[in-house]
Amino acid sequence: MENISLPFEERIILKNWSFVSPEEYLKEHEKTLSPDFWLKVAEEIDWFKKPTKSLTGEHPFYKWFEDGTLNISYLCLDRNVKNGRKNKVAFFWLGEDGEERVLTYDQFYREVNRWAYVFGHKLGLRKGDRVAIYLPMIPELPIVMLALARIGVIFTVVFSGFSGSALAQRIEDSSARILITADGYYRRGRKILMQPNVREALSKVTVEKVIVFKRLEGNWVKEERDVFADELLSDVPKNIFVEPVEVESTHPLFILYTSGTTGKPKGIVHDTGGYAVLLHATMKWIFDIKDEDVYWCTADIGWITGHSYIVFGPMMMGATNVMYEGVPNWPDAGIWWKIVEKYRVSIFYTSPTAIRLLMRYSDDFVKSYDLSSLRILHSVGEPINPEAWEWYFQVVGEGRCPVGSTWWMTETGGIMVSHTPGWKLVPLKPGTNALPIPGVKVEVLNPDGTPTPKRARGYFVISNPWPGMPLTIWGDDERYVETYWKKFPGKFYTGDFAVIDEDGYVWVLGRADEAMNVAGHRIGTYEIESALVEHEKVAEAAVVSIPDELKGEVPVAFVVLKEGVERYKGLEEELREQVRKVIGPIASPKAVLVVDRLPKTRSGKIMRRLLRAIFMGLPLGDITTLEDEASVEEIKKAYEELKGQI
Repeated sequence: MENISLPFEERIILKNWSFVSPEEYLKEHEKTLSPDFWLKVAEEIDWFKKPTKSLTGEHPFYKWFEDGTLNISYLCLDRNVKNGRKNKVAFFWLGEDGEERVLTYDQFYREVNRWAYVFGHKLGLRKGDRVAIYLPMIPELPIVMLALARIGVIFTVVFSGFSGSALAQRIEDSSARILITADGYYRRGRKILMQPNVREALSKVTVEKVIVFKRLEGNWVKEERDVFADELLSDVPKNIFVEPVEVESTHPLFILYTSGTTGKPKGIVHDTGGYAVLLHATMKWIFDIKDEDVYWCTADIGWITGHSYIVFGPMMMGATNVMYEGVPNWPDAGIWWKIVEKYRVSIFYTSPTAIRLLMRYSDDFVKSYDLSSLRILHSVGEPINPEAWEWYFQVVGEGRCPVGSTWWMTETGGIMVSHTPGWKLVPLKPGTNALPIPGVKVEVLNPDGTPTPKRARGYFVISNPWPGMPLTIWGDDERYVETYWKKFPGKFYTGDFAVIDEDGYVWVLGRADEAMNVAGHRIGTYEIESALVEHEKVAEAAVVSIPDELKGEVPVAFVVLKEGVERYKGLEEELREQVRKVIGPIASPKAVLVVDRLPKTRSGKIMRRLLRAIFMGLPLGDITTLEDEASVEEIKKAYEELKGQI
């Protein structure tokens, strides 16, 4: 594969931090690659029964700490309440409307116990049952996650911006007994109602009960299956205690759905023990978490980043978290920095998309606030371009905070590649993901499975098992093997392209498959295509991604109308709205091109790379397998007509 030009020459060392050379890092890292290394790390968390085994099970269905038992709700709450953090703030929560709530670990602990009682005693949920959570960014979201974990119930959190159809799909696949939701939330000053999406979902699937939290008051029309959260709690004592259920290390903690290029979203299943150990380690190594830190991850809990680095990771460490309901540029572009100043945030974790968005505004929005409390900055979700890195480093961090770009994915459970200020910090390079964390081996491979030369692009793989890896895809072991383990036998295929430079630093370049990364959120082309084809006027659809200055990537759609259907004004916007309705606004195409036919191979496969090449003005490459060359010319013509409108 081709060599990639990268800014290798720049190495930044900060005077107030201790650094090691990449060579020294990798020498120490080599000593951590035995599974028994993780057994030593596992000793640092509280088990009900300490494991004596590290890695067992048959490839690829590995088991971590198989003979150990624990409960992650205990790790996040009971342990902290007992160890002197009873009155320490667990969450500073700020609503977009200005509402503020401060919850200590003791208050959190009490609420989790009350909800564990409701779930177990009132609703009869038991270990292994499934529950769907469809909540916005309110404190009740981590509360119910920990309450369900406390009694061994497996949950799936569905991003509150997803449509009713997407919600229904996840309820159905997981066989969730109960749905937990809210009447709505605030976004850009508007009230967003959630009941329409819930109604749509429950017109397609059924649940035993819908539990509704009131965020907006008076915006939910109650139906027979519905019960308001405050009604369920009304007779539950505030000091009730529910014994945390002792679960096996391998017991599923949650299912989280992620999109791919084909088929329905994949329900990634994460265990309890391996996942807990990985989060404990990464909170120490990557965030260098101290008891006095105030930590803020700006992600939504509906995604894996929020699961791992808002809820479980920080709370296991007894950290003080900031949680904000709103967006980064409303009511103005200074709101995040106002929050950093207000709560004296010291560790800040956000996405490159958010950084690029805020870069567009005057630096005065940053400099108007006192950010001297910041000591570590990280980014997540997608590759960070060097320009965004420099702005983040110089303007936000004032040139004194290490800036990391963490690489990981829903499937890995936690961070795999990053700068590690809490372990050994290597010189900073703008835009790199740095080096693999202790205990994790990564490689960049050619299509034949051989390692690429330095600076050469290839397929990014994880070459050894790690705690926090998936148990499987819910209900589909075969798909799990096919998706992640078949391309390079014995190695976990991430679906990303990457480069490794002369120093061993990893530079992840983005998706190697046809899934796209929109503002840090993985969206499958298949899902968008399916949403478009659901429209009564669409016969075929193909979706590709194109680079976007703000979001990293955005989808572009090509559609063929059904026979007899004429194109009309407003159709393209109607189709965009169709995607918003079926999946959510995040998946809405930047452009929709109506064409007479799509370029296909003689075997009938849509040649999406040609569509992308036409849109980007790139060479078409090999078209020997193209069935009808006229289709390319038609698409070129359609693009030329559209070009002036986007």
